[in-house]
Amino acid sequence: MTSLLEISDLHISFVSRHAEVAAVRGVDLRVEEGRTVALVGESGSGKSSIALSILRLNPEPPATYPQGQIAFEGTDLLQLRPKPLRAVRGRDISMVFQDPMATLNPMRTVGSQLMEVLSIHRTGATSNRRARMLEALEQARIPDPALRAAQYPHQLSGGLRQRVMLAMALMSRPRLLVADEPTTALDVTTQAEILDLFRTVQEETGMGILLITHDLGVVASIADHVAVMHDGSLVEQGDVLQVFEAPQAEYTRGLLEATPRLVIGESA
Repeated sequence: MTSLLEISDLHISFVSRHAEVAAVRGVDLRVEEGRTVALVGESGSGKSSIALSILRLNPEPPATYPQGQIAFEGTDLLQLRPKPLRAVRGRDISMVFQDPMATLNPMRTVGSQLMEVLSIHRTGATSNRRARMLEALEQARIPDPALRAAQYPHQLSGGLRQRVMLAMALMSRPRLLVADEPTTALDVTTQAEILDLFRTVQEETGMGILLITHDLGVVASIADHVAVMHDGSLVEQGDVLQVFEAPQAEYTRGLLEATPRLVIGESA
């Protein structure tokens, strides 16, 4: 399969006047076309730092990249200047964030915010952009797209807001989708619907997905490959079934043992 993203020996540090914190140390990760890679680990393990680094969204400074590469289709994103980097963001690589209410602008309608994505990348004439915006909302399985486009984020449920974020990420038909804890704040039913939507869009477009999560149930349901992070380093990675059935790292075994299991039977 075609490799979309190649992260090689990535180091990320955050520097202040008083100290330097090594948040990520020597990470190697690959995302292929049409495949989903899950990056898992506890809070503070470095997962989101890696996700944000792909689109250079960590503020620089304090973030620095003392070593390593983040290559997208052969181009090292860490070496790109601001203008070509902006051309990649939202067009070739899109990101879905954990909290849509913190990402969407409460003062603007859903439609205007989606149209802005196409305007930034000068994708088609204005009339075509509106048609593409409504198509993206429909692709995200949002009922009555024209009505929802005219509404504000606070008028939508949590599940619909997350679908809007997904529609925004899909507007320019990206090659790679980075999803940072996209189902954390959702109920179980809505979570399952969002994950099913991810699978459907991936089958239709062939995009690669890097999923950041701490939920091993989500990993089992959608991912092809899993990489386990602890304290800024990768401790294990491989095929999901292989890692879940025969984990090699003690930390991975601990994560799996901590996962709640439903036991049906007579009470003691």
